[in-house]
Amino acid sequence: MVKKNKSSIEHVLFDWDGTLLNSFEADANAYAYMFEALGMSWSIAELKLHYSPNWHRVYRAARLPRSKWEEADRLWRKFYEKQAPKLQPGALGVLRALDRRFKLALVSSGSRSRVRKQLREHNVSGMFLTKVCSEDAPRRKPHPAPLRMALERLRALPATSVYIGDAPEDIEMAHRAGVRAIGVLGGSPVPDRLRAASPDAMIETIRDLPALLKNF
Repeated sequence: MVKKNKSSIEHVLFDWDGTLLNSFEADANAYAYMFEALGMSWSIAELKLHYSPNWHRVYRAARLPRSKWEEADRLWRKFYEKQAPKLQPGALGVLRALDRRFKLALVSSGSRSRVRKQLREHNVSGMFLTKVCSEDAPRRKPHPAPLRMALERLRALPATSVYIGDAPEDIEMAHRAGVRAIGVLGGSPVPDRLRAASPDAMIETIRDLPALLKNF
């Protein structure tokens, strides 16, 4: 279902991990190696239950002592570097199609160095007029600060913008910023929580986005 709105969409802002990048397996592998290196046992099922783009929430759920968070960050980055996630099927074509009709931007919880490197590797960096990563905003998702920063850089109104994400934090961030939100089920490790966040619309895969936006 789509919530009707009088304002037409001019700006389309995306999450990166899980939404455009097929990254959960890479994330999960890095977490598994990280927890093992820290002497902890945490299953993929537990990770899916507590998964969040704000990784500090994952650390808290795993009861990782605050004193070990910096080491955990270092280990996760080390193990993630060995992964090579690809774009979601159809994502490149979707971005190319939307780039002709809308102004695009990226709002990601990922580190600036990692996300920008992946954008270059997948030849999509130039499509985004601005990119907000974890170091750029004073607060992380689901706080609206990252999305508000992107809107300010774009000089975009919330009413003419839409955010696309695969996690409940994406939906909450968008709504708190006054922006419509579309949830993508295909790459989400937490589809039930995504539905419960009440996005304005849901799509099965990123391939379904252009058709939805024609009447959004």
